[in-house]
This record gives sequence, structure tokens and C-alpha cells, in this order.
Amino acid sequence: MNENKKGTLYLVPTPIGNLEDMTYRAVRVLGEVDAIAAEDTRHTGILLKHFDISKPLISYHEHNKTEKGTAIIDMLLEGKDIACVSDAGMPAISDPGADLVAKAIDADLEVVPLPGPNAALTALIASNLDTKQFTFVGFLPKRGKHRNEVLQLMAKQTGTLLFYEAPHRLEEVLFDMYKVFGNRPITIARELTKKFQTFMRSDLASICKDVTQITYKGEFVLVVGGVETGTNTEVVTDEPISYEEEVTKLIAGGMAKKEAIREVAKRFGVSRRDVYNLVERQ
Repeated sequence: MNENKKGTLYLVPTPIGNLEDMTYRAVRVLGEVDAIAAEDTRHTGILLKHFDISKPLISYHEHNKTEKGTAIIDMLLEGKDIACVSDAGMPAISDPGADLVAKAIDADLEVVPLPGPNAALTALIASNLDTKQFTFVGFLPKRGKHRNEVLQLMAKQTGTLLFYEAPHRLEEVLFDMYKVFGNRPITIARELTKKFQTFMRSDLASICKDVTQITYKGEFVLVVGGVETGTNTEVVTDEPISYEEEVTKLIAGGMAKKEAIREVAKRFGVSRRDVYNLVERQ
């Protein structure tokens, strides 16, 4: 694809759901490179088959990026053109492609980015929140303590905050956000560009008061208003949600009382004994 002796690393965005979002240029580049570095070769294989592209696939992901990254750089130095793709969206955004870009630049190789789909920006422009200034945070740490440390750092940001989150951690993350941020506007975007795409435009207090309104399936982007948008910009110290009500909701949903108390204590970052004592007073 180029006349230089060294190859070129192409960063090729792929659809985040709807295959019609693939650009003509992206299809052309994938059809012309010597090989494609993919986070999940099976997933990318489906995409290539759809566009009738047949190219060697290199498995390149978070757990093998050191070893495979070195091999890919060697191929580029030999003159081969390589495309790097993510499972969905932009390579290098919450993606091991960032390491490959760094290695390529260190090796004085040409890196060519292609524009294309991105879940965070897709959610932002439909969120009805500030688009002039925003901070992309990506995935928060899995552990509550580390997650809260990151949220504390973000609490004074004036621009809109963009997060990615998995469905099984979403509820816990929302409660942590409310505890740290206070009440702020939030848009919860789910399954962007797909058949069941939804936007829930609300605020953290309303969402946390009734988490059953959320469908916990698919991929989520959380768009949260900056510090100036909050009705309460201080850290929440007085819990506005009743522990007893939350325990009752969980029990009504089929959870054992002991487990419900443990879950509510975890959500609010308080001791199980405190929740137990309040519940037993009823």
C-alpha cells in the first residue's frame, strides 16, 4: 500500500453494532493490508466475511499484547502493512491497540488512523448534556475502593463525564456515583446502534431510587453531567434512600433477607450491622 520499505500500521474502526456504519475506506484498507491484528479473531472473522474480505488474522489482545505486539512490529519493519481493529469502535480507546501504537511510534513507523464509530461520542451527542467540554474515563476499576478513588478525582470536573460499564457492575457503579457526585443529570445509553438501543435520560437520585427501571443487558455508556450541573455538588453524606426500602425491594425480588442486607450494605458502603439494625427495627 505504500512505497516505503517499512510497513504502515492502520487503525481501523469497526461498527459498535450496526454493520452499515463501516466506512468505504475501512473496507478498502482491510482488503489491502497484509494482515489484521484483532482483539477477537472470531468476532472480526464474522465482520470480514460479511464484507467478503479474506486476510490473515493475528490474535492481539490484553493478555498477549507484549509478545504479539513485538511480532507485529517486526512484520511492519519487514515492510508489511498491518491493520489494527478493536472488537467494536475505535482501536486504542479502552483497547490494547494503544500499546501497539506506542510501539510503532517508538520504532519510527507510520501510523494512519481512520475515523469511524465510537460508543462514547455516539452516546454523548444524544445525551442532551454538555458537548463543548467532556472527559472520557472509560471503564472504572472493578473494586469499590479503587473505583471510588477514581470517582473522587472526577468529582470536580466541570465537563461531561463519559464512562463504559458492564451490566453486572452497573447498579453498584451508579450507587457509587451518587454517593461521590451527589445528584447530577445522567444519560444511560444501552446497545448503541443495535436493535434494542435505548437512552434513559434522568438523574442519579431518580435512577438510584428505582434501579428496576434499567434493563441489565448489553453494553452501556454512562454520560454524567459535570460538577456545575449537580443539584448537590458535595459528596453525599446523608443517605436519601432508605436502607429498609432497598432491603424490602430485594426480598420482594426473591433474595434471602440475609443476602439482601449484605447487598444493600455493599451498595452504600456501610456495615452490614448498621443495615441489619435498621431493618430489624421495622
